[in-house]
Amino acid sequence: MSNARYAALQTLRDWLRYAVTRFNRAGLVFGHGSDNAYDEAAYLLLHTLHLPADTLEPFLDARLLESEREALLAIIERRIRERLPAAYLTGEAWLRGRRFVVDRNVLVPRSPIAELLDHGLEPWIPDPDAVASVLDLCTGSACLAILAAEAFPAARVAGADLSPAALAVAERNVADHGLEDRIALYRGDLLSAVPPQTFDLILCNPPYVNSASMAALPAEYRHEPALGLDGGTDGMDLVRRILAQAPAFLAPHGVLVLEIGHERPHFEAAFPHLQPVWLETAATRDHILLLTREQLLAS
Repeated sequence: MSNARYAALQTLRDWLRYAVTRFNRAGLVFGHGSDNAYDEAAYLLLHTLHLPADTLEPFLDARLLESEREALLAIIERRIRERLPAAYLTGEAWLRGRRFVVDRNVLVPRSPIAELLDHGLEPWIPDPDAVASVLDLCTGSACLAILAAEAFPAARVAGADLSPAALAVAERNVADHGLEDRIALYRGDLLSAVPPQTFDLILCNPPYVNSASMAALPAEYRHEPALGLDGGTDGMDLVRRILAQAPAFLAPHGVLVLEIGHERPHFEAAFPHLQPVWLETAATRDHILLLTREQLLAS
């Protein structure tokens, strides 16, 4: 590396410190797999060096080749200059220990629904082995469909999305996880995409960001497809349609698990007669709700 400004940056530890400083100074926004500059820098540097994403310590004091240092500088500068989420720079995202291919046609996988699938949505689903059918609506990269297939080993799984470009990414992920025989993907507008059938469980992370919040999104989030974020004036445009359509696709004992992010006040204003169960995760208390078919029919 000919530039004398970087002559002191010889080891991975040096570059990690430098990247954290640059990211903090630039005021980057995180939230697409990491929530701080250190974790994001560590991931980007390890990925660029083709090192394991979860193994930093053994390599910290390794001296780097000039070509490696040039590559690290390039990825740091691009993250700052373009404000791209790290996942779009690397072409991958990790969720619950699984790797998913991503590009700018899909949201970066991060739904907290994934955490609930670790234990098969217990106690709301008492026996994961008894679940025969799951639908992941607005599937995007198919990350939740894939995690659902793992959580409910006897289930046939469907994923549906309006975007053909998103479904192309979903197909790659389904193939990468060897689930082509268990996950069917459908293209279309919400539940009209799915052939008539019923499901024991419908999962959905729909576009729910209200118009005011959309206008205030940081640059990193504006790189994601608006089709996957924009929920209209109150964020409930698609949610209204989903709640109206879902009963016809739920088995008598079926449940809908719906993510709405920070939109609980708008949800309660739009659906004052519904009393969903709010599902907690490690990081959220009222971002995900559960409704039964009976509740939806009575609303």
